[in-house]
Amino acid sequence: MKNRRLLTLAIETSCDETAAAVLRGGRTALSNVISSQIDVHRAFGGVVPEIASRCHLERINAVVDRALADAGIGFGDVDLIGVTQGPGLVGALLIGLATAKAYALALGKPIVGVHHIKAHICAAYIEHASLEPPFLALVVSGGHTSLVRAIGRNAYEVLGRTRDDAAGEAFDKVARALGLPYPGGPAIDRAARGGDPGAVAFKRALLGKAGLEFSFSGVKTGVLNHLNAERQAGRSVNVANIAASFRQSVVDVLVAKTMLAAETHGETRVVMAGGVAANSLLRASMDEACRKRGLRLYVPSPALCTDNAVMVGAAAHFKYEEEGADGLDLDAFPNSEL
Repeated sequence: MKNRRLLTLAIETSCDETAAAVLRGGRTALSNVISSQIDVHRAFGGVVPEIASRCHLERINAVVDRALADAGIGFGDVDLIGVTQGPGLVGALLIGLATAKAYALALGKPIVGVHHIKAHICAAYIEHASLEPPFLALVVSGGHTSLVRAIGRNAYEVLGRTRDDAAGEAFDKVARALGLPYPGGPAIDRAARGGDPGAVAFKRALLGKAGLEFSFSGVKTGVLNHLNAERQAGRSVNVANIAASFRQSVVDVLVAKTMLAAETHGETRVVMAGGVAANSLLRASMDEACRKRGLRLYVPSPALCTDNAVMVGAAAHFKYEEEGADGLDLDAFPNSEL
């Protein structure tokens, strides 16, 4: 079923990005359109599911039309439709699924449902032509922090995951406590650049221990306790120092656990995926750690780390090659495990 000329129309609506893209052959992006809802949700300090769903409904058709126009094709040229079916916000997922199914039915085209985390991993294929499984992937985002071994393009083994908060979730909560704007990850990254990462010794949970699990609830609580103690003592809070120290503690754990996984499972190639993979310190630290150990690091550009439809198109193409199409009874799985 392999077809390097196959044109995939991909749709992503798992959270607060309404996105569509067109890919050729699963690895060449012809368009990448993202309508962000950041400005809408910023007033609430985070994503409001009902508002996210409404925004997707209002924007999805225009986003798809733009993706087709940017790729220079029409609906009749599409060979395959790929869409995220989970995990994510159920209402948001259903908007994307309903749209994709409508297009598939009207055009008589096959449809493929994609797992959001698999899609994040597949983003690395777009800009790294030489990348092929097997490899180790660190998936680190607002809702997920996992170490995954890619056995094939559509086959994965979870080696370890967070026991509580995802790294991106911790970034958002700490940013809110520091009075930084939403989204928290980029705000922490900016604030930390002017701070001292050694100013506050925050907890590095499970660091140095056997196993490949993560825990970021403790460091988040540590930041909150530190802020309370400083304010109760009447001392001013140095936001840059706290942001830098918090960021360093999270990055230290992510890098150390990834290196342990690579050593334990004999992997020489490492992929980083997900929104937190856009963090400047994490990218630099992971690159340095891989270089020291002779490992090859593959990281998508920041635009392909955050939610987008290009990654969905790649995952849909590879799934279709191995498993064929799904039916129009395709459903949303908001809490789907990898």
